[in-house]
Amino acid sequence: MTGRLRQVVVVCWGCLAASIPARAADWPEFRGPGGRGVAAGETIRTGWSAAEGIAWKTDLPGRSASSPIVVGELVVTTASSGSRQDRLHVIALDRATGRRRWERTIWATGRTLCHPTSAVAAGTPASDGRRIVALFSSCDLVCLDMTGRLLWQRNLAVERPRAGNDVGMGSSPRIIGDVAVIQLDCQGDPFAAGIDLESGDDRWVCPRDRVASWSSPLPVEFTGRP
Repeated sequence: MTGRLRQVVVVCWGCLAASIPARAADWPEFRGPGGRGVAAGETIRTGWSAAEGIAWKTDLPGRSASSPIVVGELVVTTASSGSRQDRLHVIALDRATGRRRWERTIWATGRTLCHPTSAVAAGTPASDGRRIVALFSSCDLVCLDMTGRLLWQRNLAVERPRAGNDVGMGSSPRIIGDVAVIQLDCQGDPFAAGIDLESGDDRWVCPRDRVASWSSPLPVEFTGRP
């Protein structure tokens, strides 16, 4: 390690790596399906070792504070590298072996300053099984297909230069139907938006209070309506 923090991805299969059972349910976004943080039918593991609970691990190309997601045969995560963390990575690993299936790298267009305990790759990606959406602390938003092909990209820091804060952003996108919902809270130009997954265009934009926050959007029912 030459000055660069490197992370590993760890996958728990709930058993010895040599005897992996039938595949568990997908975990397609931050805190799992619907953002509820519940893995139905799973047992919480209390021990981690090479002989118990760890099927594989692999180095990432840079720093990462995001969580991996699991979609079909892929484990997808993000990282940021370079002396200014201005290289942004989306990495897809084979769910069974940890082998790298593909990696896509883009240059950050917004600010890359963040707290030393975090990273520009702070937000967890989301997927609907057809597309993957990743939002970075630099306010770069990308949408890829399941093979890693870039479908569209939004440079939100260019569109809204005051969207950001001094310790970095950490909100994760949420996919609801055919819309990616993002939430960028800060003291400058905070907003939430619903972005069409097909085109990358805004469906709606809602201004928010000027306050620093790192929370992520969550779908709820209010007065009987979603």
